[in-house]
Amino acid sequence: MGKIDTSKWEPFKIRSLFTVKRPAARSQSKYDDGDVPFVASGNHNNGVLKYLCPKTGEILDKGNCITVSPIDGSAFYQKNDFLGRGGAGSSIIMLYNDSINEYSGCFIATIISTVCKKYYYSDMANKDVIAEETIMLPVDENHQPDFSYMEEYMKNREIAVSASLTKLHSAKQSAVFRKIDVKEWRNFHLYDIFEIDSGTKLDKAKMDTTIPKISFVGRSNFNNGITQKVNEIKGLTPYDSGCLTLALGGAYLGSCFIQEEPFYTSQNVAVLIPKENITFEAKQFIASAIFKESQNNYRAFIKELNAHIKRNFVIKLPVNTDGDPDYDYMTAYISKIKKQSSHTLEALQAI
Repeated sequence: MGKIDTSKWEPFKIRSLFTVKRPAARSQSKYDDGDVPFVASGNHNNGVLKYLCPKTGEILDKGNCITVSPIDGSAFYQKNDFLGRGGAGSSIIMLYNDSINEYSGCFIATIISTVCKKYYYSDMANKDVIAEETIMLPVDENHQPDFSYMEEYMKNREIAVSASLTKLHSAKQSAVFRKIDVKEWRNFHLYDIFEIDSGTKLDKAKMDTTIPKISFVGRSNFNNGITQKVNEIKGLTPYDSGCLTLALGGAYLGSCFIQEEPFYTSQNVAVLIPKENITFEAKQFIASAIFKESQNNYRAFIKELNAHIKRNFVIKLPVNTDGDPDYDYMTAYISKIKKQSSHTLEALQAI
């Protein structure tokens, strides 16, 4: 599907289109597991952190709305009623307009996410700030949001994505993507493989950007964790390229990236310095293992990595005949995935 012509779109303040609300104060730790989605400030799984059982007589937040994370601006359409995380600065923001539906809601949520991705954990938005944001939307002959166009566009995208998923399903059947046998793998502490440094712990808001040439890595899972470019600080040597960065807490807990240029870090971002020469592909393999372990066994704001990363954080890796990490296997595996993915992308582009 070609690029959308936005030349005739018009600006709208979010507050002019939506009733802007925040949910009641509630914490997931005070609920039993159930079947009602608990929507928090995460940027994946439609913002759903887990499923809970509402308290007796509790009124759910109404569906057919868009939820926005003040942490990074991630926005999602919520079709059904839900329990929203409220009562703190990072509680979600809810946008209501009776004219939207699942398709137009997803269309607008995507635009809001794009506009509001500038927000960051240390520089969060709030209900009033989000309400004042301006978004560009297609309009009808009366210069009002053209919800019919949005719906039709998203339905066409749904058809295209369905075709793409068919292609991906075929690719998944290849040997490269079959489930890996990990029964012979071993657990390794991160300190077995890396020197673990606490980072430069700088405040993004105080950084000089007049001559930006050094990457500034924060707790983000976008753009390799790089939130901006900053000036080099006299007397503070940046970390070398080739090191890995790891978000220790917050909404992007476990986000792990290989930095390809010299960099500084914000607070709560660890730097992993390889103890030996490791290929880029093997580092990618390890970064994925770190992220998976973080997502499976740790929780943002509840059980974060800070207290564990230098002590008892372990990842499972393939081993060679000496019982050491098998970097050759990791390199070959990631290389095969890259090759297969390249072929799949070529096939998708032909759709």
